[in-house]
Amino acid sequence: MKTGKQEAAILDKKQALAKAESFCVYQERSQKEVRYKLVEWGMRGDELEEILAELITSNFLNEERFAKQYASGKFRIKKWGRVKIKQGLKLKGVPDRILQKALYSLDDDDYMQTLENLAVKKASALAESNPLKRKYKLMSYLQGRGFESDLILVVLKASNLN
Repeated sequence: MKTGKQEAAILDKKQALAKAESFCVYQERSQKEVRYKLVEWGMRGDELEEILAELITSNFLNEERFAKQYASGKFRIKKWGRVKIKQGLKLKGVPDRILQKALYSLDDDDYMQTLENLAVKKASALAESNPLKRKYKLMSYLQGRGFESDLILVVLKASNLN
């Protein structure tokens, strides 16, 4: 018995392709996400691979474009650091070569400015008076946001937050 969340299997390859195109147009997708959806819709084997190939050929599916947009969005909107973005891209099945390109597409000046802004904002919200505990809490917070330890230390020192 199927649950309400599952969709009926699409037996026609043309229908699956059209639905996959709509799925990709709505939002950038990774190949892993599209493959998962196609399987969910009942596509298997050669048909699934042919649909993926067609989506790539017609530029509905572009892993590099997806990775760069994902990295940019998570950085700008959610203020994530490169470590957390990298983990997210790995979960989406993005190959390392493309993953690295996406991470390097982030502007270094903006990246450092965002890190500094987050550090200053968090420091002003901390009520901790012990300097070591304060530094530890700042480090933990910024690492949790996905920023690299060495850059966090540079920013804390430059902003006199340590």
